[in-house]
Amino acid sequence: MSFKISFLGAAQNVTGSRYLVEANGKRILIDCGLYQERNLRSRNWDPFPVAPDSIDTVLLTHAHLDHCGYLPKLMKDGFDGDIISTQATADIAKIILLDSAHIQVEDAKFKAKRHAKEGRKGPHPEVPLYNTEDAEAVLPHFQPLELETPIHLGDGFEAIFHEAGHILGSSNIELRIRQNGQTRKIIFSGDIGRWDTPILEDPTLFTEADYIIMESTYGNRLHGDRSNIADLLADIINDTERRGGNIIIPSFAVERSQEVIYYLNNLLMENKIPHLLMFLDSPMAIKVTKIFREHPELFDDEMQKLLKQDDSPFNLPRLKMTRTVDESKAINHVKGTVIIIAGSGMCTGGRVKHHLAANISRRESTILFVGYQAVGTLGRRIVDGDPEVRILGQYLPVRAKVEQLHGFSAHADKNELLHWLSGLNNPPKHVFITHGEAEAAHEFAKTVREQKGWNVSVPKYEDAVVLD
Repeated sequence: MSFKISFLGAAQNVTGSRYLVEANGKRILIDCGLYQERNLRSRNWDPFPVAPDSIDTVLLTHAHLDHCGYLPKLMKDGFDGDIISTQATADIAKIILLDSAHIQVEDAKFKAKRHAKEGRKGPHPEVPLYNTEDAEAVLPHFQPLELETPIHLGDGFEAIFHEAGHILGSSNIELRIRQNGQTRKIIFSGDIGRWDTPILEDPTLFTEADYIIMESTYGNRLHGDRSNIADLLADIINDTERRGGNIIIPSFAVERSQEVIYYLNNLLMENKIPHLLMFLDSPMAIKVTKIFREHPELFDDEMQKLLKQDDSPFNLPRLKMTRTVDESKAINHVKGTVIIIAGSGMCTGGRVKHHLAANISRRESTILFVGYQAVGTLGRRIVDGDPEVRILGQYLPVRAKVEQLHGFSAHADKNELLHWLSGLNNPPKHVFITHGEAEAAHEFAKTVREQKGWNVSVPKYEDAVVLD
């Protein structure tokens, strides 16, 4: 028996997740993400390593852009198969892809205008990677699948999706390959969530696997105690309100924005923060919040209890949903302190850039990060303490207070990643550590090797292995 796995993304970096499995004359792609790190974005423009029309099926772990955002380009270049995911992932991915297409079109126009003014050219054509038509062409190809329900893909392939606890609808994918009377079970972790977090069920623990491809975003870090996250958030809000500034929260539209709202709702119910105006300034996050309302079956017991008490955090009276550009611009004219939750989470695009431009040089304001900031992103440069950053073509001094709450992370930390492996009754044949910056991936691989005694490696970009 033999099959091949190629690591076409998220190999010693965090974004661009793409894993190609080949066996029995069939090609299955696990995830199809965009690269978001500035120094790796050129890979989005490179020809796909195999002909897209030779790929039979895409299995999607979840709807974050670094896992699904390359789908329109793949289809534009020839892919014409099914995209299998949970229903919630399909619902959210449709929003994510259309938003991504819109942003890329607008960014291409903006860059073309700016480059013409500056008399220079960028590293790529000043055209979008894909447009709205390309994104819309993807949507009919989604085939939703319930969790824990096997699906036969043909030619000896079978897949089962399991709860990952990362974002709404997220999955670990169990791929089974049958060949010559033998079966191999490969687990693709996607992004692994955390235990005892708000809104979602806990991640699945597996009892057996032959091979594991797992993420390591926080493979060399611990998040610390989540129990004080509400108090820390309250302190930041109260401190900023006393200084007379605004709280700008760059936030991912999926899960993170909803979780921030969840905590704000609880703090308001307990009167631990002033009843400030709050803005969810992200059309995509607003649409995703609607998807949350439509999938209560995926909520944990605590969230179900809030719904029964009619205390849904998604119905906050002082939370304003700003859908239009004019509504977004009007926020800058509001007197007094406001809380602005806006995308994107790593400050790579979207409306948050305009709010950063208006607040990052104000000493009284706070920029609060509640998610991972990949190397090379604007968010990472701000978190790392750059005294000056480039926003919308202008260099601005960073004078605002910069805070980061790691407890909000939807990614498991080192100990939680080890816990995810703890359910296995026997050692797997091999564990491949992916979706982590090189330092984090190698350190976590070393930890697993030392603590478990297992065969572990950290693949590089475009590495391919033949397994049996």
